[in-house]
Amino acid sequence: MKRGVFLFSLAFVILGFDLGCVQWHPPGPPQAPIILFVVKWDGKVIPGITQISALHRKTEVVEHRTGDDSNLIRRSPGKTEYQPIVLKRPRTGDQEFERWANLVWVLGAGQGREMSLKNYRKDLCIEMREDTGRLLMAFRAYRCWPSGYVALSESRAEQKSAALEILVLEHEGWERDEAN
Repeated sequence: MKRGVFLFSLAFVILGFDLGCVQWHPPGPPQAPIILFVVKWDGKVIPGITQISALHRKTEVVEHRTGDDSNLIRRSPGKTEYQPIVLKRPRTGDQEFERWANLVWVLGAGQGREMSLKNYRKDLCIEMREDTGRLLMAFRAYRCWPSGYVALSESRAEQKSAALEILVLEHEGWERDEAN
């Protein structure tokens, strides 16, 4: 009799998992939330940004020696360099990337009028949000301007991936926005 109960229980467990009747959770931490990016400039949310490069800064190390201690090398911080911020999104009808890039260079505008120094630098707000909309963190990048623009990335007609629009932004630094 005990053998029959055991076989019945074993069959229930096996069939229950096979039929999807018993919920099974894999071991380990819960699945990480989906992260969304919200990027703003000129007070507007720029739609569709799916990828942002790392916010990277590097400070040069300057080696020096003191006057009477020629055998000891000391290190101090030198110049700080900020890497460009790269924004990517599937190509859509929104023209904000292109409008901003055209402030730096417009083909056919006439000699000496290819660029407009008026309003070509903008402050940027980058927010990381969960898919629920909850703000995780925000950063501000200052005096950004486009140094590169890709209107239509390389893509193939037979593939279902969307062509990307890419904007490369130089800037004068970023910091965490604690107010958000």
